[in-house]
Amino acid sequence: MPSFSIPLTGLEADSTALNTIGNNLANLNTTAFKKQTTTFEDLFYQQIGSNGANDQLQVGAGVKVSGTQSSFLQGSLETTSDAADMALAGDGFFVVQDGQIQSLTRAGNFQLDKAGNLITTDGQSVMGFAASNGTVNASGSLTPISLPINGTGTAKATSTFSVDTNLNSSAAVGTSFNTTVTMYDSLGQSHIASVSFTKNSANTWGYSVTLPSGDATGTPTNNTGTLTFDSSGVLTSPTTNISGITFPGLTDGASNLSFNWQLYGSTGAPLISESASTSTATSSSQDGYSSGTYQSFSVDSAGAISATFSNGQVQQVGQLAIAAVPNEDGLTRVGDNNFQTSAASGVATFAAAGVGSRGTIEDETLEESNVDISTEFSDLIVAQRAFQANSKTVTTFDQVTEDAISMVR
Repeated sequence: MPSFSIPLTGLEADSTALNTIGNNLANLNTTAFKKQTTTFEDLFYQQIGSNGANDQLQVGAGVKVSGTQSSFLQGSLETTSDAADMALAGDGFFVVQDGQIQSLTRAGNFQLDKAGNLITTDGQSVMGFAASNGTVNASGSLTPISLPINGTGTAKATSTFSVDTNLNSSAAVGTSFNTTVTMYDSLGQSHIASVSFTKNSANTWGYSVTLPSGDATGTPTNNTGTLTFDSSGVLTSPTTNISGITFPGLTDGASNLSFNWQLYGSTGAPLISESASTSTATSSSQDGYSSGTYQSFSVDSAGAISATFSNGQVQQVGQLAIAAVPNEDGLTRVGDNNFQTSAASGVATFAAAGVGSRGTIEDETLEESNVDISTEFSDLIVAQRAFQANSKTVTTFDQVTEDAISMVR
């Protein structure tokens, strides 16, 4: 009977609304959960005639659920102390994959497994762009992000060094001044190189660069020469940096140690001077380093992931991919904080964070649920009253039907 079917549609629709609200409240503390709202629309109408003005007389058939819309408003951001926790400040989704099934998520509560793979709490791989020798290929295909937690950062042989030095112009001829610089060979082994200056005459100093006895068996080249200064103590010769200082036959089996001596800074000013002050080396630098073990990782606002090693070196090992879709409301919820694309959402496109409409990454941060408890309670009361009203309609129709049957009897 239509009298019963109409309020039954209301009960079904209100039940859906109550379930939606209940699900929102149940996920109040779910990381990056996006709340839903149930919307309704009326069903078809039956024409039962017309009045004297020829106006249509219609009776409705009830209500149905027209949709459950998701709110993708930004949830509050909560700081943590875990580098594997990440939040998107703005639009977009992280990309995760389980086998061949790719999903999108706002939840960045990731973790590292024993092999260094960045995964979700359910074991799905977090996807991004791979890096080769510290350079990310952001136009390449997506690949699981992995950290070298069991790896070793490669060593780098010294290729250039410098010493900021003042030589005492008042020193007697034959006076020597020595300073040291730690150099590294191709195997990461350190060598304490001695840089010696000996005054040959006024405004002229000889130099030599040597390694400790036993570090190399070959004859070094280009490791000795002369420095000349003008009457103001400014270096005039050599006019360029010294190239190709080489120590062959390193006893540890490394390649020949060959490097340049940077006599002039980036602005062209000499790094070595002469004055009537005590000879001193204020600083030194070189670009080599030993091998190192993995220590930690960090993520910048663009999603670039960098690993830090015990030798102080930082290397980019990958970059998170952030997805954007034409219609977020068309995404399909599949549980586990994940969404999947559909014909309604359109195809996802991937790029680095901050590109296009995509938000930026906040490391050591998690996005909270965007469920507002006061709003949900208010909606809960409205849905409850609507359910009660439809229930009352059913009981009223039941009473009317019973009265009609009694009249027949």
